[in-house]
Amino acid sequence: MSDFERPSPTPDPSAAPAVDPAAALAGTGFDDLLREVLGRVQGVLDEQARWQLLLDAVVTMAADLTLDGLLARIVRIASDLAGAQYAALGVLGDGPDKRLRLFVTHGVEEAQIQEIGDLPTGHGLLGLIIDHPEPLRLHDIKEHPASFGFPPNHPPMSSFLGVPVRIRDTVFGNLYLTGKLGGEDFTEQDEAIVVALAAAAGVALENARLHEEAGHRQRWLTASAEVASLVARSSVTVEAMQVIADRAREVSGADLAWVASGADVESLRLRAVAGARPDVHAMAEVALEHSLSSEVLRTGQPVAVADIVTDPRALDMGRRLGWPAVGPALAVPLHSSEGAEGVLVMAWAPERAGAFHAVDPALPASFAEQCALALQVAAGREDQQRLALFEDRDRIGRDLHDLVIQRLFAIGLGLESVSRQVDRPAVRDRLSQAVDDLDATIKDIRRSIFALGSMEDATDVQAEVTRIVERAGATMKFRPTLRFTGPVRTRIPAAVVPDVLAVLGEALSNAARHAQASAVDVELSATDDVRLTICDDGRGVPEGVLESGLSNIRQRADRLGGQCLIRSVPGEGTTVEWWVPAG
Repeated sequence: MSDFERPSPTPDPSAAPAVDPAAALAGTGFDDLLREVLGRVQGVLDEQARWQLLLDAVVTMAADLTLDGLLARIVRIASDLAGAQYAALGVLGDGPDKRLRLFVTHGVEEAQIQEIGDLPTGHGLLGLIIDHPEPLRLHDIKEHPASFGFPPNHPPMSSFLGVPVRIRDTVFGNLYLTGKLGGEDFTEQDEAIVVALAAAAGVALENARLHEEAGHRQRWLTASAEVASLVARSSVTVEAMQVIADRAREVSGADLAWVASGADVESLRLRAVAGARPDVHAMAEVALEHSLSSEVLRTGQPVAVADIVTDPRALDMGRRLGWPAVGPALAVPLHSSEGAEGVLVMAWAPERAGAFHAVDPALPASFAEQCALALQVAAGREDQQRLALFEDRDRIGRDLHDLVIQRLFAIGLGLESVSRQVDRPAVRDRLSQAVDDLDATIKDIRRSIFALGSMEDATDVQAEVTRIVERAGATMKFRPTLRFTGPVRTRIPAAVVPDVLAVLGEALSNAARHAQASAVDVELSATDDVRLTICDDGRGVPEGVLESGLSNIRQRADRLGGQCLIRSVPGEGTTVEWWVPAG
């Protein structure tokens, strides 16, 4: 029997009566039917238009590699696709708390944002999607138990759609849409299309982040090249260390950066700082045996701390040296083939911990390694130059000793022999004086030979003293006499050199401004002690004068365990004798 010949089934009396479609249509007016058909057609067309807009948005997003511009474009497209009055994209921070570090809005005027005040950080309903990254649609925000309400001057919002933006398994941030146009709720279709947009946005954002990371890497490489170029042109001095600190602070975005160097933990000292006023003497007195820098120097490995103030391995430089307060810090070794020779430390203010977490430790570590290599190459070049200089000095010293001194000595013997044959006392005295002058010249030459053979320290105290005296001579209109006794270059400790120079500068300044002298004698000796003597033939120190500068001179001697004597006779001049132990 065919399907058309089968008897109709027996109707069930308990079943509801079937609705005849024809009868239903018969009860509907033609205008209503037409509106229904047009509405559905229009809905299909709108849905197609929205998906077409989504496809266009994906193409345009892929062309923008600037993160700020891409974020603004995403929230604007999301608002258009879902028909939302307000849209926002919250970007998660890099720290462990995963709160919002950036909040990009659309639909709210800038003046209104200023009236609202601080932007959200990821609490309440926004934090719910951060902790549970799943789409969420609400009829009214205020009715949800996680809602904190709105701050003053915030525009009223009701319907809500939140969607996470993922990059593979990592949540980059969340899209927030509120205020569906027409006062309606967001639909499943709205959610589906925004989820699709978020997926495309995740890919575009990852590309933008990779582009930014490449830019960061390029800036670190450029900084390394700049330091290497500087060190190649100049000596390995504090200037090079300062450039390392400056460039590291600039590229990393840190609030403070400093460099410590030394052959071992005991000799480790601060050399340069960026982001604070450097106090060379105070920095040199800070012992770093128990610090973050010493640990990095011992292990040769980078160390990161969440708070430099509370970490037991670190020193609070802000409290010790008056630097700005910092929290998180990253310390990397200045590592060369011979081991770690110094440490570079970057630190951020506590409120900028997000910037600390955003730095890839491998980049500053590579930068520090390149800087250390450049310093090592420059040090090797300086050693070669110093060796060539000492070889030249040895040759000059031998020539002076073997040729010049012997010839002067022979001349002196000849003059003495002639003086015995002269009957006139005046001539004999003149010859004797010439012999004495030759003896003094021989002593000067021998002293110069000894100085030529002395190893120079980073601070050449003899050269510095000479420069100060010559500079004072330009002011006085006559050149003071200058004598050196003993091995001043090697005998005077490096820690005493700044005090010697300061005392000399103060004494010469007083002589130039107040003494009205016509002659000044300066002598620096380094034998059993370090002794500096400055004599002038001026008017002397008036009675009752304030001794601010002379008091500083005395205090410097007292601090180093020495003494300062000042002898002055009115009209006969002043003598300043300053000495400290050489050990």
